[in-house]
Amino acid sequence: MADEAAGRAFVRVEFPAPGPWAKARGTGPATAETVAETVAETVAETVAGVALVTLDRPEALNALNDALLAELGAALRALDADPDCRCVVVTGAGDRAFAAGADVREIVDETPASLIARDRFARWDEIAAIRTPLVAAVRGYALGGGFELALLCDMIIAGDDSRFGQPEIKIGVIPGAGGTQRLTRAIGKARATEVILTGRTIDGREADRLGFVTRVVPDAEVLEVALSLAATIASMPPLAVRAAKDAIAAADELPLSAGVAYERRNFHLLFGTDDQREGMTAFLEKRPPGWTGR
Repeated sequence: MADEAAGRAFVRVEFPAPGPWAKARGTGPATAETVAETVAETVAETVAGVALVTLDRPEALNALNDALLAELGAALRALDADPDCRCVVVTGAGDRAFAAGADVREIVDETPASLIARDRFARWDEIAAIRTPLVAAVRGYALGGGFELALLCDMIIAGDDSRFGQPEIKIGVIPGAGGTQRLTRAIGKARATEVILTGRTIDGREADRLGFVTRVVPDAEVLEVALSLAATIASMPPLAVRAAKDAIAAADELPLSAGVAYERRNFHLLFGTDDQREGMTAFLEKRPPGWTGR
């Protein structure tokens, strides 16, 4: 495609993330004064420690081609290695789609041998291994690989206009980046089977009822709510946040007794950190803690 030939970037990274002050809080219209007040109230909380990663291919509904996935994996790995980054919001450019699945033109002529040789799904495993919490901010379509990417995130903030689905069955294949596994764990076998075998879409309100999204909000508030959630997480002790994410992820893989043992191991390890001593001392002294990430 022309955009690929031009060497354009498909992923935009803003770190620290821009604050959600484009619309001042409150019921009245935004003015210079109310925006200034909102900035003063939110900039320290909302910007610090939060990165905003945008899938930037709106002309193709942010379809996940090889170049985009490579850039996304590289961006997330770099942020994951940065101790100043404590939470990442992933969103799609525009308001029509988070990501409308794979770029079918890239895979229509693949063979079993070529798929294995190219190891197309290795980038998905890299994203799954990110230790920093990921928040998906979803407006519009999150289909196929786009839905699988949202499910790879730890939390999903969805707009009223969001549409989720695994439509691969309609083009003769099945989900290949974890959809059959993560969706089944999220909503149960019977419901996941119906969604995957029919290829139907799920709107935001049904997604909320099924329990695989964190929150459904008005469309215009999706990014603001996601950034605010990320800011709250970023304000917590980073080692404890990563230990909690690690233990929660283990719940998908381990039997209950083994999962509880894994949780206790992480709990015990945190007692070797400066942040544990600071947090408990601050609690006893009735003062705000000062986290160092050590």
